Amino acid sequence: MDEHNLKEFLNSKVDFYNQPSFIAADPICIPHLFTKKQDIEIAGFFAAIFAWGNRTTIINKSKELLQLMDNAPHQFVLHHQPKDLKKLEGFKHRTFNTTDLLYCIEFFNMHYSNNNSLENAFTKGMQKKDATIENGLNGFYHYFFSLPYISQRTKKHIASPEKNSSCKRLNMYLRWMVRNDTTGVDFGIWKNISPSQLIIPIDVHVARVAKRFNLLQRHQTDWQSALELTKYLRTLDATDPVKYDFALFGTGVMEKL
Repeated sequence: MDEHNLKEFLNSKVDFYNQPSFIAADPICIPHLFTKKQDIEIAGFFAAIFAWGNRTTIINKSKELLQLMDNAPHQFVLHHQPKDLKKLEGFKHRTFNTTDLLYCIEFFNMHYSNNNSLENAFTKGMQKKDATIENGLNGFYHYFFSLPYISQRTKKHIASPEKNSSCKRLNMYLRWMVRNDTTGVDFGIWKNISPSQLIIPIDVHVARVAKRFNLLQRHQTDWQSALELTKYLRTLDATDPVKYDFALFGTGVMEKL
């Protein structure tokens, strides 16, 4: 397939999958349960962090957690009492357990006690003129783990480029919060990060499809492969390269290309 036909093909897949019908079976349905900005941010964060494995399980575990938080996550992280935290004991999703959850609650309590949005947690590392999402994700990692008494086990749940992780789940979360188009799938509620800066959320499915179309040469699925693929996608659309996540993920998972 030549480059012109490939672009048309990928654009058609974006148009097909980037529709409200995509929401129900995808973890993005979790933040769509809410209308308050901070609830969207917190619910979306947990749904993204849980997003590995079966999508139905991810959605169900996210809903379970939010029910334990009275379906008001912003209110819960700011105003919970010790007895409220007792309800969280025993929560588990794969390797994410109560220890990890309680640390996240403590972080959100600290952050939202001093900030109106989670966006500036990701832009703390992007203050310099030439800063990138890589700087933002590394800055978020260090800010997130700036509280005392961190369990080392919790650190494995938050990726960072400096550890050469693909940061798939955080890049997906950023897509949800930053991209803003007319379809209503992504939220576009963060305005200080541009869609043009975003990095493609790459996992084995996306990488497989990208290699099938010769968009990616790197063998490992890591941060460098995310940068390589995004660099190519910017040649297709410099202003919104990660819209192609819909095409690559859709053809890889839904169509099992």
